Amino acid sequence: MRFWAAATVSGFGSWVTGLAIQVLVVVTLHEGAAGVGLVSAAGWLPYLAFGLVVGVLVDRAGSRRPLLVVTDLVRAGLLVAVPTLALMHTLTLGVLIAFMLVFGLTSLVNDAASQSLVPRLVPSPLLTPANARLDQSAAVAQTSGPALAGGLVSLLTAPWAVLVDAASYLISGLLLVRIPETTPPPRPAATRRIRTDVADGLRWVYRHRTLMPFAIATHGWFLCIAVVNVVSAPFALRTLHLSAFGFGIALAVGGVGGLVGALAATRLGARFGAGRVVIASHAGTAAAVAALAASTSHWGGWILFSAGELLLGLSMGISNANEMGYRQSVTPDHLQGRMNATMRSINRAMIVIGAPVAGLLADTIGFRTVLWFAVAGFLVVAVGLAATPYRSAQLDQTTEQPASD
Repeated sequence: MRFWAAATVSGFGSWVTGLAIQVLVVVTLHEGAAGVGLVSAAGWLPYLAFGLVVGVLVDRAGSRRPLLVVTDLVRAGLLVAVPTLALMHTLTLGVLIAFMLVFGLTSLVNDAASQSLVPRLVPSPLLTPANARLDQSAAVAQTSGPALAGGLVSLLTAPWAVLVDAASYLISGLLLVRIPETTPPPRPAATRRIRTDVADGLRWVYRHRTLMPFAIATHGWFLCIAVVNVVSAPFALRTLHLSAFGFGIALAVGGVGGLVGALAATRLGARFGAGRVVIASHAGTAAAVAALAASTSHWGGWILFSAGELLLGLSMGISNANEMGYRQSVTPDHLQGRMNATMRSINRAMIVIGAPVAGLLADTIGFRTVLWFAVAGFLVVAVGLAATPYRSAQLDQTTEQPASD
């Protein structure tokens, strides 16, 4: 319950900052989609540079709770720096990129430890419901966070809105201090090189019969969603002429879809199997982005844009709990950190590559055209994954061995 509460509080603040940073780049710093892409890529670059090593260190650390506490408190301190720099009139695009690099490194450690801690808090049969609860909280945060962020940005300006997230990380860290973590018996002290342990994590993911195609498809999905995330803000603010508050409302509608999807995720996964549910959700994501791309700058277009956000949230809410529950259930405890870090690192590498390229393309050939490219990419991901053994993945499978074994 403490872990769930901490995730809920920090997730709420993160949605505020997510919108505030985009508005800050576009409105306060007067940058285009390329600027949004560079800031987004900076936040994920540490995943590419250090992700695999961090996965090894998390597995070697034994206890994962202290890592969560420390990184939450560090992130709270970092977020206080944004309004401070703005007050001193020294906040520039370069400074914001540097800030996001440090913030991304702490988030990398927190993500690897957080996802690896969940299997220690609940038994394997409850992993999917547990991840669904986390997704439900995230969806509630998405529903209210962007709308609140839009209001805060309008009243206080974007730099000051991020203080909400700073407070949320502080509360999260304090909640996590008292979490009882059930740790397995200590393993022999690591004598192998880090690169050997990194290789073990890579082999587990990319030689596994179902994790391998799932991982590759997920990498493609993240490349496409990076495009959508970079283009959405300038497209909504400049092409559709939405205000920051109106954009926040549209994202909040997406949060409603995410909540509904997360509520249905466990039942759908149990009935149809995780593989089929995830594949169908990816197809739904393509339809959602198509609605965004077809939106226009009048009230009917704004409704279509919000409907696209609703379907996008619904698809992601259904998919995520099934994805997480499955991959956690088939991976042994001593490989959890490396499995999560491997997948997240490559996924975030897709953002590092896709975000700045998408920004440059959007400024050159248009926001709408780039969104249609993303639609095609999501369709390729869904069809490609449907042609692999992952389509038969079930939520109740026991730990499998790599095919090479």
